[in-house]
Amino acid sequence: MRARYVQVEKAGAPLELVMREVPDPKAGEVRVRVEACGVCHSDSGTIAGLFPFVSYPRVPGHEIVGRVDSVGENVPQWRPGQRVGIGWYGGHCRRCEPCRRGDLVACQNLLIPGVIYDGGYADYVVAPAEAIVAVPDSLKSVEAAPLLCAGITTFNALRNSGAKPPDTVAILGMGGLGHLGVQFASKMGFNTVAVARGADKEKFAHDLGARHYIDSTAADVAGALQKLGGARVILATVTDADAMSAALGGLGYRGEFLIIGVPGKPIQAAVPGLIMQRQSIRGWPSGTSIDSEDTLKFSEITGVLPLIETYPLDRAAEAYDRMLSGKARFRVVLETGA
Repeated sequence: MRARYVQVEKAGAPLELVMREVPDPKAGEVRVRVEACGVCHSDSGTIAGLFPFVSYPRVPGHEIVGRVDSVGENVPQWRPGQRVGIGWYGGHCRRCEPCRRGDLVACQNLLIPGVIYDGGYADYVVAPAEAIVAVPDSLKSVEAAPLLCAGITTFNALRNSGAKPPDTVAILGMGGLGHLGVQFASKMGFNTVAVARGADKEKFAHDLGARHYIDSTAADVAGALQKLGGARVILATVTDADAMSAALGGLGYRGEFLIIGVPGKPIQAAVPGLIMQRQSIRGWPSGTSIDSEDTLKFSEITGVLPLIETYPLDRAAEAYDRMLSGKARFRVVLETGA
């Protein structure tokens, strides 16, 4: 059986649509007929060659939703026809220290779809059984797909932070990650503060559930957060190191600056507050398959959904360019027509 795959032949090469033989799942693997796959900025690591450990040709994509098509031996928990997904976590090595301590998403040899093995810019994807996620039938495939990366990253970071309702939580940025972070924080019961550039985003922030809005072009972000009593958590979804540095002073007692966006240069932090007020700066990766299921269940219950733009699979290159432009509102998703 042959099917469509959108691959990058080598680092920096353009995306191309090719026909390939569809591989059968091996023992412990599941083959999924893809219905939707999100286009994430992390895909540039494969396409532009930013990840040195990618072997080519490679099919990008790690925000995948579809249905089980076939299972290999020793896969008792999945069966053909089940609605499933695959996110950034695509399996683990079982050998490194994080794996041995049960912190699977921190695996030092993490298996990532679209990076270590072929991902979801395709009609079919084969993945380890432990990477498979059950997807509620009530969620549309194109809406569920971004929740398996942007969604789980924001949701999991917030629920594993030190914040408890009704603590003040600030979401720095309102893009692909941030517009979900505002929704999750609000639905979790936090005093939610949205921080973004421009007064024109204020109504949108409130529509998403933010109680307060700070226009970073017109106000000192740190000072504005201190007027609210200081943030228990600032979730940094932006990739601008200067914006991160400017917001750090807004932390309150035992405040936590939680980074999920990757800036291109180091951030700067004043040390006294970190010491005297027991503040901290740390990063958060994503989550495992069960964390993805929790994210989807929470989204189903509360109505948290991404705002998306959709493209057919054969326009994957255009969709990728749209994502890179920063003009998409807010997540770009490929549909296979399955």
